[in-house]
Amino acid sequence: MAPIALAFAVLDLTGSKTDLGLVLTANWVPQLLLVLFGGVFADRLPRNLVMVGSNLLSGVAQGTIALLILTHHAEFWQLIVLQVFRGISMAFFFPASQGLIPETVRPSLLQQANALLGMTKNGANILGAGLGGVLVATAGPGWALAFDGATYVASAAVLAFMRLQRARRLETPSVLHELAEGWSEFASRTWLWVVVAAAAVGNTVWMGASFVLGPLVAKLYLGGAASWGLIMAAQGAGLLAGGLLLLRYRPQRLLFVGMGAFSVAALPIAFLASVRSTPVIAAGYFVAGVSLEIFSITWAMALQQYIPLEKLSRVSAYDALGSIVFVPLGLSLAGPVADAIGLTEALWLAAALGTASTLAALCVRDVRDLRRRDEAPIVAEPMLEAVP
Repeated sequence: MAPIALAFAVLDLTGSKTDLGLVLTANWVPQLLLVLFGGVFADRLPRNLVMVGSNLLSGVAQGTIALLILTHHAEFWQLIVLQVFRGISMAFFFPASQGLIPETVRPSLLQQANALLGMTKNGANILGAGLGGVLVATAGPGWALAFDGATYVASAAVLAFMRLQRARRLETPSVLHELAEGWSEFASRTWLWVVVAAAAVGNTVWMGASFVLGPLVAKLYLGGAASWGLIMAAQGAGLLAGGLLLLRYRPQRLLFVGMGAFSVAALPIAFLASVRSTPVIAAGYFVAGVSLEIFSITWAMALQQYIPLEKLSRVSAYDALGSIVFVPLGLSLAGPVADAIGLTEALWLAAALGTASTLAALCVRDVRDLRRRDEAPIVAEPMLEAVP
């Protein structure tokens, strides 16, 4: 519910697509600044407890926004400040969540685990997007955001009961030393940084087009929040279908399949630019959902199978940082670019840039040839340094 509710809360409050971009940017900037430190702490501490703290912070932030909206005291600057806190929580949540799966699942079942995790999340997204659109249209965005805040608290309660066996670390280097270790692991693998570079472009144009310009298209031409909720639900259905597909299909060349699927993710952006029909745009988002989930699962598999477990959260943090580094720019500029060159032209530009970035990554041999391996995950032996 949250993306739909927040988008229309800002549009109802200020009526400005540029303001919407700034509120969304406020969520992403703290992730850029803190995600590397989130990776370090996730590799040091029990990952589920890092996620508990992150969820509680997100719940407080979303609940406060809901309260301000429902009591008619919301101001633009308050939404920005509270989204900053939500961004801080995400900076610690994401690296911890990426490292959690190999700690709980046998190597031979990693793909099914990633698929089931995605299906659970995406099933909730289908229900949440459809219900969110209806709830925003009938009761207003405040109630949708209040429900979202409550789900963060419930999620924290579930995660708190997990019991993980963690390898004992015989030494705890400095934070900078651990960041350097993570960077060395990241930079040494061509397939890794090439895909992250492509994702940096793709995510930037996707977020700007879908989360700033998309709601505007819905408001101007498609009837508003209910139509946008249906479109987002169709994307969720596509994500769910992609997970179902990968419960059975076991691609051998992980990134060739993943990036090949990712290359069609710009389809709904092209539909937003050219078609003023909710069913057609929803169909485009369904196809994009399938392709994005295929990429997401194959990418997670590549990281989990090739990156040592004790470095996985740090490498995932560098992955996250590289993938979202320009997202605030995309969110902030989507509105002004649309004002400058036109809404339709801005959407076509976003679709072209996203497609070009993924096709360029597929031109790299290391990306095309990376193959799955289902043996035990890589775990480095802890070492004691000699004392002079």
